[in-house]
Amino acid sequence: MAAESALSTTAAGGGDRNAERTFAIGFAIMLGFFVLSPLAIYPIFLMKVMCFALFACAYNLLLGYVGLVSFGHAAFLGAAGYVAAHSAKVWGFPPELAILAGTASSAVLGAVFGWLAIRRQGIYFAMITLALAQMLYFFCLQAKFTGGEDGIQAVPRGHLFGLIDLAQTMNLYWVVLAIFAFGFLVIYRTIHSPFGQVLKAIRENEPRAVSLGYQVERYKLLAFVLSAALSGLAGSTKAILFQLATLTDVYWAMSGEVILMTLLGGLGTVFGPVVGAFIIIGAQNYLAKYGSWVTIIQGFIFVVCVLAFRRGVVGELGRYLRRSL
Repeated sequence: MAAESALSTTAAGGGDRNAERTFAIGFAIMLGFFVLSPLAIYPIFLMKVMCFALFACAYNLLLGYVGLVSFGHAAFLGAAGYVAAHSAKVWGFPPELAILAGTASSAVLGAVFGWLAIRRQGIYFAMITLALAQMLYFFCLQAKFTGGEDGIQAVPRGHLFGLIDLAQTMNLYWVVLAIFAFGFLVIYRTIHSPFGQVLKAIRENEPRAVSLGYQVERYKLLAFVLSAALSGLAGSTKAILFQLATLTDVYWAMSGEVILMTLLGGLGTVFGPVVGAFIIIGAQNYLAKYGSWVTIIQGFIFVVCVLAFRRGVVGELGRYLRRSL
């Protein structure tokens, strides 16, 4: 028995090392892509992809690793954008403080939403998050400081730490890349921590997790708040990037888009949401000339991917590589 235990521990350790090695290679490839891409691709487009990729990764933390389907995650993206834009334009905050203010506001909002919704499961949880998000949408529509349908425009980018001029596109690009990489690594570390293992246990068999003595609601709430905060980090960065905060980011359709990005790339995979965000944002950008047909084309792409890649693009690719090796 002791020998078997030692062998299983050794095998588990080897599996962990292989997984870490695979992640390191994947992360290096992804980082290398974003470092070299400005040479051939418009930097503003790449920064938009990174913002939505971080948003999708934050949502994947909730859906893919806890099993909670939120239909109101746009609330955290948009609320953070409004707070960051307002604090930078009206209060004169430097960009780093504006982004932190937006992130903190989404974390607080996530705590409130989560406290109200976590007690319910399944479709009831999803509907509560949708209702709360719609309440926030109508608040943003009516509130004076949000600018109503015009939003907050001409947000100053300022100087990061008083030194780096973010009006320069490439300076801003490296800052956005650093924020994206930071958020991505936080999510990866969370998933592979003891806390992340409990989240997976809750997803797989919640009654068993309860029977083992875990306070399931507390873990769910913490995961919800972390997901909301990282979504806010993406929204704040996006507001500084485009110098704009509008109702589009708090509208329910944005919650639908992030679900699409997550499922398309690969639910429960680390890199899947990044690939999904790139596909969706790329389709919106390069198919914009087709007007309202873009939505139909997106739907067609989604149907094809669901039929051909049931585990998402990255999920199916990983399955194929495991079979080959």
